[in-house]
Amino acid sequence: MAQLCVKIHTFAKPTRPLTMPFQTTLQPSGHAFPIEQHETILEAALKHGYVLPYSCRDGVCGACKGRVLQGQVDHGKYQNSALTDADKAEGMALFCCAKPQSDLVIECKEVNAAKDIQVKTMPCRVHSMDKVAADVMVLKLKLPTNERLQFLAGQYIDILLKDQKPRSFSLANAPHNDDFLELHIRNIAGGEFTHHVFEEMKLRDILRFKGPLGTFFLREDSEKPIIFVASGTGFAPVKAIIEHALFIGIQRPMHFYWGARRLADLYLLELAQQWQAQGIKFTPVLSEALPEDAWQGRTGFVHQAVLDDYSDLSAHEIYACGAPVVVEAAHTEFTTQRALPLDSFYSDAFTFVAKTPAPNSRA
Repeated sequence: MAQLCVKIHTFAKPTRPLTMPFQTTLQPSGHAFPIEQHETILEAALKHGYVLPYSCRDGVCGACKGRVLQGQVDHGKYQNSALTDADKAEGMALFCCAKPQSDLVIECKEVNAAKDIQVKTMPCRVHSMDKVAADVMVLKLKLPTNERLQFLAGQYIDILLKDQKPRSFSLANAPHNDDFLELHIRNIAGGEFTHHVFEEMKLRDILRFKGPLGTFFLREDSEKPIIFVASGTGFAPVKAIIEHALFIGIQRPMHFYWGARRLADLYLLELAQQWQAQGIKFTPVLSEALPEDAWQGRTGFVHQAVLDDYSDLSAHEIYACGAPVVVEAAHTEFTTQRALPLDSFYSDAFTFVAKTPAPNSRA
């Protein structure tokens, strides 16, 4: 008698393709963004332009704690003091550690303005010093282990010295690139702190700072074209804002004017030129070009170059940073001569004072 062989087929439960992201919805705002299975909630939110509260990014401080209303997460590695068993029983998670296992709905207050960010006083260590011009030092500062500074692109910090007079410097790095705090420091004649940076400061020196501070940051809810106007090291916060805008994929037209005296003062010229390939129009302007510069570009005052190029600024936003005379001239002439609305001008004027620095000076 022949045997009857029966082949039994088993069907595995369909699994979600590894390339298909989950969806995360923020409440109460209703904002939604895709999240890959390998990403933390915080990483994905920042990548898509939604800023959630955070500090350490390492499961230690608890600043990013929020509630998972729907869906499942892998809580990742964290310290029990930051997320207790009772917290998890109530649906809480640390968004800097938690990764999705399904589509998610989470409850979390978004950071939409400087007032939503905690100002801290913290120590930091000098990680690197790069003299990019004869009088400009790019300083990178390292925070203590398990500490990060939450800030908006364009804000500044106050370096706190023993004389109790703060020196203010804009953060030149964007929030998504916060392993180090980057400062661009110009050597000011007679400036006690800047002299210290250029002549005495050493790697691994300890500094204290307070921040983030200021209201010079990108207004992401607007769709107006942007014109950036910077003089000298006013480049620093503009760099942070542009890098942030590129990172989150903002499509608004952006035109960057950078003014300096000589060619060497455009100390990161190649970086600014590289942005053009990513859609940022760039116009460098020199006011006192040297013969050896062989300068063929725009000359004169940087704000005048804007006036020459734009007959009507009524539908634009201006972000201006640098020497007070430049910022003040831009504000006055853009609003009175080119119909720029007063509430569409955002600025951060650098005040340089030698010998006896005033609060928020940079010397």
